Amino acid sequence: MTKIINPKILYYLLSIIVIGSCKVPAITSKQENTSTPATYNNLQDTTNIANIKWTSYFKDPYLIELIDTALKNNQELNITLQEIEMSKNEIMAKKGEYLPFLRFGGSAAAVKESKYSWNGMSEEDLKANPDKGPKYIGDFIAGTYFSWEMDFWKKLHNAKKAAAIRYLSTIEGKNFMVTNIIAEIASSYYELIGLDNLLNILQQNIELQTNALQLVKLEKEAAKVSQLAVNRFEAQLLNTKNLQYETQQKIIEAENKINFLLGRFPQQVKRNVDSFNNLATDNLYAGLPSQLLANRPDIRKAELELAAAKLDVQVAKANFYPSFSLTGGLGFQAYNPLYLIRPDAILFNLGGEIMAPLINKNGIKATYFNANANQIQAVYQFQQSILNAHIEVVNQLSRIEKYNKSYETKAKEVDILTQSITISNSLFRSARADYIEVLLTQREALDSKIDLIEIKLKQLDAKVNLYKALGGGWN
Repeated sequence: MTKIINPKILYYLLSIIVIGSCKVPAITSKQENTSTPATYNNLQDTTNIANIKWTSYFKDPYLIELIDTALKNNQELNITLQEIEMSKNEIMAKKGEYLPFLRFGGSAAAVKESKYSWNGMSEEDLKANPDKGPKYIGDFIAGTYFSWEMDFWKKLHNAKKAAAIRYLSTIEGKNFMVTNIIAEIASSYYELIGLDNLLNILQQNIELQTNALQLVKLEKEAAKVSQLAVNRFEAQLLNTKNLQYETQQKIIEAENKINFLLGRFPQQVKRNVDSFNNLATDNLYAGLPSQLLANRPDIRKAELELAAAKLDVQVAKANFYPSFSLTGGLGFQAYNPLYLIRPDAILFNLGGEIMAPLINKNGIKATYFNANANQIQAVYQFQQSILNAHIEVVNQLSRIEKYNKSYETKAKEVDILTQSITISNSLFRSARADYIEVLLTQREALDSKIDLIEIKLKQLDAKVNLYKALGGGWN
């Protein structure tokens, strides 16, 4: 005789399970600090170049065309766009987890029960007395099945919200990549036209040094200088030609770097070489540090990752609580497939289930502790992104200021040394200066012109990097 469990005993048993499972270990969380310095170097102006569209910030039509092409064809950006689609699909998956499941299914089986089971005894009884019922064939089922986990503790909803937030963070990651691609192409473009200008200077010096070599050869024929002077002038000419070949190779590599960013095979890059020395680096306003929180995509991404990590803690915490679910089914069952369509073959069931962890909760605790550690890590990463952004801006502002002064100083040096070349040549012709002075003057003038181009590139690089550091370009 089957005994029925006393409802009070069942109630107390369930109470013990629920109370025992709901005990959550204590953790130490960490709150983020979003404070920033009030200004950059005591500058109070709120004007921010990050609010300028990249098409207006970079006014060179060739550069604008290159950036526009890259934003359509860059392979890394296209890969990121697919990652965004995968994050979007993750939201769909998480949303489906807290909605009811309805499935259709069927089964067919030839069943031979044990003689000593209740079903087996019934089968033997039918064989012995065939008039009592139909011949046993098997077990055939067709129907729909319903299941639904009731999300009392918001575990599934929070998981879906975390997935949605991470989807938004992937978009911010894409925005940050857009900013980086724009900056990288702009820097590469300026490097390319800088190399073009360097090549022009080298070619001018080759012509100048060739003329000087011819002059020294004439002086040697007149016995005014020795073969040593001719060799020194010729060696300097060969060295400049070698710099020319090296620069030509750098131009090819700079072009192909741009082509790679544009997602295309090697080809010539259209550019405005003459604009290099006229590119301005003044009137660059950084605004206030607090604006970085809204303008920098990497900071926004870190902030969203932090929000998702906080939800992950809540999801992990909900694993300590009991889960409730409903199950049900409606269909047909018969020992003969021909009977499945009969009304008397209808089968239905409805039930509820409560499951709660009681002992050996190490796996749940580990997940909970890891989620909390990940949330603390996300706080540090968020604050690190703010600190990094602020330092980047300060560095680029300083670079612009210092390299502007450096350019002005070096430009004066170039003018003086360029004049000195003419003076030294005149003095050499009149025997008032030896050939060493001519060689040194030419070398110093060439070095100063190369230095001037390098300083200009650093100026332009600072202009690009300040725009990037402030979070410009993606919007």
